[in-house]
Amino acid sequence: MAEEKERLAEQAQALIESGDVSGLKELLEESRSSDIAEIVEFVDDEERRTIFNVLEKETSAEVLEKVDEATRSALFELLEDHELKGMILELGPDDAADLLAEMPEEESEELLVSISPPKAARIRQLMSYSKDSAGGIMDPVVIGVHEAATVAEAVNQIRAAEIDEDFYSVFVVDRGGKFLGEVRIRYLLTSPEDVLIVDLLDADAIYVTADADQEEVRNVFSKNDLIVVPVLDKDHKLIGRITADRIIEVAEEEAAEDLYTMAGTDPDELDKFSALHAARVRMTWLFPCLIGTGITALVMTFFSNLDPVMYVAAAAFVPMIAAISGNAGLQTSTIVVSGLATGHLAALKFWQVFGREVRIAILVALCCGIIGGLLCAVLLKYKVANDYISTIRIVVAFSAGMFTAIMMATTLGLILPFLFRGIGIDPAISSGPLVTTANDSVSVAIYMSLTLLLTQ
Repeated sequence: MAEEKERLAEQAQALIESGDVSGLKELLEESRSSDIAEIVEFVDDEERRTIFNVLEKETSAEVLEKVDEATRSALFELLEDHELKGMILELGPDDAADLLAEMPEEESEELLVSISPPKAARIRQLMSYSKDSAGGIMDPVVIGVHEAATVAEAVNQIRAAEIDEDFYSVFVVDRGGKFLGEVRIRYLLTSPEDVLIVDLLDADAIYVTADADQEEVRNVFSKNDLIVVPVLDKDHKLIGRITADRIIEVAEEEAAEDLYTMAGTDPDELDKFSALHAARVRMTWLFPCLIGTGITALVMTFFSNLDPVMYVAAAAFVPMIAAISGNAGLQTSTIVVSGLATGHLAALKFWQVFGREVRIAILVALCCGIIGGLLCAVLLKYKVANDYISTIRIVVAFSAGMFTAIMMATTLGLILPFLFRGIGIDPAISSGPLVTTANDSVSVAIYMSLTLLLTQ
C-alpha cells in the first residue's frame, strides 16, 4: 500500500512538471480522495493549485477535509472564495462546521452568509457547541420517526429523506420531538407493514447529550460496541447522531493530544509549517522546565556546607535519584491518565487506585532502595575519605532517599491526574515535563537533606 501511494505521488508530480493536465486529471479521477490528500500535503502551493484545478468539486471538498490542519490552513489562503464556498456546499454540515471553525472568523462569516439559510443555520448550530463535545462532532442530519407511524410509513419517510450517509437504526420521537428510543433497520425489513413503530421500539437505547465531552462519547461507543448513537439536547429532543467512523477520528485526536501534552508540546504546533512557530510552542513548555532545573541546582547549593569529599560523593548519585523517582512517578501517572481517558471504572475510584498503587510503590521503592544502595556502595569502593562510617552513612542516605523519593513521586503521579481532572485541566499534563521537573527538585531535596542529616 505504501509503495502504491509513493508511486501515485511520483506519477502526479511527473505529470505536473510535464504540464500534462489531462493525464493528471485522469490519474486523480482513478484515485481515492485520501490518497490525493496525502499528495497535496507534500507538494508546494503551485502544484496544489494545479491539482485542485483538475479535481471535481465533490472530490476537492473531500480532499480539503482530509488533509492535515497545516496544509488546510495553506489551502484557505490559496483557494478563491467561490471555490471554498462550492466545497462547503459539497460537505455535510458537520464537516463544513469543522472547516469553517478553522478559518478566521470574518472569512467564515462571509462564507456562511453566501450559502443557503437552512444549511447555514445547521452549520451555525454545530459551531455553537464546543468542538470537543458531542454537539460539536455530531451529524445534524437525522431521521426521526413519529411514534404513531407504521412500518410502511417509516419506510416511506426513509425513502423520502435527503440523507446520503449510511444508517443502521431509526430514531423514534414524540409529537414534541423528544427522543423515545430506536428501531433497528432489520425489524423494519422483517415486520408487517401495518405494525406500529412503537411496538418495535427499544426504549432503553443508549444516547448522549450535546454537551458530553467527546472522550466520554468515545468510551460509550467502546464499552457498548455501538455503530451509531443519537444526540439529545437539554430538553431530551433529538438533534443529531454520531457514527462510529467519526469516533475513530476522535480517538486518534485524543490520543495525539495526550501524546503532545505528555511530551511537553501542543497540537497547535502542527497548524503551521513555520519553524519559528514550532519553536515558540515548545519553548512555552521548556522555559518553565529550565527554571525548574535551575531550582534543582539552587537546592544543591544549600548543602554546600557538607564536607567537600562527602558532598561530591553524594552529588554523584543525584541523577540516579532524580531519574528513578521521576520514572516511577511517570509510570503511575501514565497508568492513571490512561485509565481516566478510557473511562475504566477502576480508574475512576480514587481510593481503589490509591490502595493498589501504594502497594506497588512500596515494593518498587524497596527494590530500588536496596539495589541502589548496593550499587552505591560498590561505586564508592569504600574510599570516601578512607572512612567506612561515612561511606555507610552515604549508602544509607541514598537508600532512604531513593525509597522516600519514589514514594513521593508515586503519590504525586497518583494524586495530580485526579486533581487536574477535578478542576477541568487535561490529566495528561501530570505526565508532562513541568510536573516531572518539579518532582526532580523535590526528590533531590529529600535525598540531600537525608545525606546532611546522616553525615553530620
